[in-house]
Amino acid sequence: MGAKDKVGILVGGGPAPGINSVIAAAAIRCILRGYEVVGLQDGFSGIMHGGIHRSVPLRIEDVSRIHFRGGSVIGISRANPTADDELLENCVLSLQELGITKLITIGGDDTAFSSMKVEEKSEGRVSVVHVPKTIDNDLDLPYYVDTFGYKTARHVGAELCKNLMVDAFTTSRWYFVIAMGRKAGHLALGIGKAAGSTITLIPEEFGTERVPFATLVDTLAGAVIKRKAEGRNHGVAVIAEGVALSIDPDDLGGLEEVEKDAHGHTRIAEIDVGHLLKKAVRKRLDELGVKVTIVDKNIGYELRCADPIPSDMEYTRDLGYCAARYLLEGGTRVMVSMQADKFVPVPFEELIDPASGRTKVRLVDTHSARYLIARRYMIRIRKDDFDNRNGLERIAAQTNLSVSQFKEEFEYLTDLEPPPLQLMP
Repeated sequence: MGAKDKVGILVGGGPAPGINSVIAAAAIRCILRGYEVVGLQDGFSGIMHGGIHRSVPLRIEDVSRIHFRGGSVIGISRANPTADDELLENCVLSLQELGITKLITIGGDDTAFSSMKVEEKSEGRVSVVHVPKTIDNDLDLPYYVDTFGYKTARHVGAELCKNLMVDAFTTSRWYFVIAMGRKAGHLALGIGKAAGSTITLIPEEFGTERVPFATLVDTLAGAVIKRKAEGRNHGVAVIAEGVALSIDPDDLGGLEEVEKDAHGHTRIAEIDVGHLLKKAVRKRLDELGVKVTIVDKNIGYELRCADPIPSDMEYTRDLGYCAARYLLEGGTRVMVSMQADKFVPVPFEELIDPASGRTKVRLVDTHSARYLIARRYMIRIRKDDFDNRNGLERIAAQTNLSVSQFKEEFEYLTDLEPPPLQLMP
């Protein structure tokens, strides 16, 4: 260790419960090994423009009790240094000027990619270890390994949904709840399944093809109608925000004009999918003679900076400790992970999708038991509805359609229905 060697810590992407716990665990381990630790405030944003003033020394007394709290004590940003080779070089030069030769990054897939590129650009001048963080739970890890923050976000989201379900029952209305999940529907599915929502929509159920907006509308309208046939005029639908990017752009005028973020992703916040679906479903139901009150509710930001639940606090302490130990013992170019209670370093190269050159994304497996069990408890139009004449008559009777007309307008939805779960060989 050189006299001026320091360890830097930065956070990229969006907030997730447990960030402070990683910072604390990593910083304490490094300090006890004799290193100075510097928190790089606002992620890559400052250092990629050559600025070094947005940094703060981290001491044990500064971080020893921050693991209880949500948010990030050193800030966060979505800045993308990979957009320009000069920005990458600025990152390396800023780190050198600060005396940082070892860097711990905390973030999702975009931050992992940026970390890999900064390490490459440094040509051995800076060692980099990445800690995976995202409430979307979509980093390319084994299916049984959650990313930190996901469990807390699911817990808080399920509690919010539980309250909305009581309100829906009390007021005889429907809620369309939009949950975060730009690329994958893990969070929406977890919230919906845990809370017992009426229906959950995730982008994976529609495959890789763009889906007509009318299909989403009919799926939700069908759930409202079927539930009404069961004598219940209320419900809660949980919808992953990424569903917006599954919609055929031709169905949504101006979608292609929506603002992009620093990594080139459509700003889903600019697509008010809940409001669009509420209006369209209400219009569709009005045409069918079905009266319903629908309220759209986005619960994304309420989840991101929640105080972590104990499982995430414990998990992130393990991740922070292992990231620091691996880095201080000479490791670099890996994402740290805990798999079956064992530390497993994942080389940066294994995170990259050869086809796209970007980090891989873990999607919900719609043929898994986890998804198929969730699906069985949802209220939605199913194939067996059309095999039961009496049941179909009750459903169609809620509308101004005849049985044959209802079948003609809604049976196509069953083309997307996955095969049933097989428990016996």
